[in-house]
Amino acid sequence: MEVYLVRHGQSANNALMENQLLRVADPELTEIGKQQAQHTAHHLATSLNLEHWVIQQNGARQAHYPYGITHLYCSAMHRALQTAAPIAKSLGLKTEIWIELHEIGGIYLEKEGIVTGYGGRTRQQIIAEFPDYLLPETITDQGWWNPAHGREDMTLCQARAMRVAMILKQRALAPGSKDDRLALIVHGTFMDALMKAFLNTLPGGSYYHWHYNCAITRLDFDETGRFLIRYVNRIEHLPPDLITT
Repeated sequence: MEVYLVRHGQSANNALMENQLLRVADPELTEIGKQQAQHTAHHLATSLNLEHWVIQQNGARQAHYPYGITHLYCSAMHRALQTAAPIAKSLGLKTEIWIELHEIGGIYLEKEGIVTGYGGRTRQQIIAEFPDYLLPETITDQGWWNPAHGREDMTLCQARAMRVAMILKQRALAPGSKDDRLALIVHGTFMDALMKAFLNTLPGGSYYHWHYNCAITRLDFDETGRFLIRYVNRIEHLPPDLITT
C-alpha cells in the first residue's frame, strides 16, 4: 500500500507571515494556494511517479509508473477541502473527509491571551461548496470541532497522529489492500507528528519534518506492516514562484 501525504496549498494565514493579528480561525486558500492545488492535481493525474528507485521484478527493470491514486482523503479544514477539490476532479475520485487529519489546535483564535474555539464549517456549508465529498456523521449543523475544546495542545495532536498511524498500518495488513494508493491532504505540523508516529519517535521535539505548501511525501507499507519512507517534501511539480511555506 502506498500513502501520499500532501500538505494543503497556501492559506490566508500562511500568507500573513509576521502579521499574525489578522489570522482567522479557518482560513481559505490564497490565489497562490489555488494555483498550487491545480499544479498538484495535474501532476498526480498525468505525471509519472516521482520515484527514482527503479522497481526490479524477476531480475527485470521496470519503467516508472503513474501515481494511480485509488483513494483521496482530506481534513475538514477549509484550506484542505479546497486543495482536495481540483485533485479529486483530475483523478476522478470522491474526496472522503477524515476529521482526524486536521491541523494541531483545531478551530480557534487567540487574542490577548484568550483562546476562543469555533465549530468549523458546518455540514450544510461543506455540502453546498463540495457536493461530491463524503462526510462522516460527526460533521453536523454546528460544524465538526467542539468549541468547548478551545485549542488542542501538542500532546493531544500527537495522540491523534498515533491513532491515524495505527489505522493506516492496520489497513496495510488488511486483505486486498496491497494495491491501494492513498492520498491524504493534510497539514504541516500534523504531517510532522504523523511521521514521528510511524517512526516511534514521539514527542520528538528536537527535530521537525518540514513540508512546503502542496509538497508530497510518500510512504509505502508491505503486507507485514513494515513501511518505507520513499521521499519527503517533494516540490518538483511546482514552479519556483509557487513554492511557499
